[in-house]
Amino acid sequence: MWPLHGIRILPGPSSMWFDATGQRLPVPLFPGFDTLGTLEYLRQTGYDHSWFVLDQSIIEKEFALSGSEQNPDLTGKSVRELLRQRLGKGATDAVEAFKEKGADFVIADSLDDLFAGMRRLAPDVELDVQAIKHELEARDRELDNTFTKDAQVTALRGARTYRGDKLIRVAKPHKILDEKHRPLIAVKLHVLTRKSLGGIQTDLSSRVLNAAGKPIAGLYAVGEAAGFGGGGVHGYRSLEGTFLGGCLFTGMQAGRAIAGAL
Repeated sequence: MWPLHGIRILPGPSSMWFDATGQRLPVPLFPGFDTLGTLEYLRQTGYDHSWFVLDQSIIEKEFALSGSEQNPDLTGKSVRELLRQRLGKGATDAVEAFKEKGADFVIADSLDDLFAGMRRLAPDVELDVQAIKHELEARDRELDNTFTKDAQVTALRGARTYRGDKLIRVAKPHKILDEKHRPLIAVKLHVLTRKSLGGIQTDLSSRVLNAAGKPIAGLYAVGEAAGFGGGGVHGYRSLEGTFLGGCLFTGMQAGRAIAGAL
């Protein structure tokens, strides 16, 4: 959409996650789990990208894209579009467009072709394709075992016990190498700064503080501009879905402070 613009994938728990060289990320660094832990781990690999490996059935059920322009059914409050996009067959229009046209997506009908495409996207990094193949085969074998020792398989089975995730968020457990779920897909993921959870420094009355830490008369800040995310109200590992509470709280505190001052 503009230079250096990135789209954030909101993944379900089924995709296999590998570093730039093809080593599977350790437990519990699965898609959608510990984001900060995963970021810390990836920054120690020495590379600026990693890989999701998945298939068509997973991308149809589990991929969403962050941003109002990528989710017109939700932002437009259209029940018809919601049913078509989220519960119908296939991925959402936005996800399908990225899959077909995205520069970081590799689509293939065989593992060899998938690996060849991954190498084309990262020619300067030696990719251990045997390690990836070994992990995919081992993961698929675990689906035959009710008492699997693969923590990711256990996690996705657990997620399916929640009706909402079962309907629109988590694909039915299946073997990624099963040809019925082709094509195979690899997504090259880049590390980038998406947003700052900083903001204007305030006190508990939402009054803006100057460089000396003193309130600026008549100036208040609320919501994300007040910097309640990150190290604020919700702590370092804050979740975006909880930010509305911080908006309401700071707005309430500012309103009370202003009313008191008047």
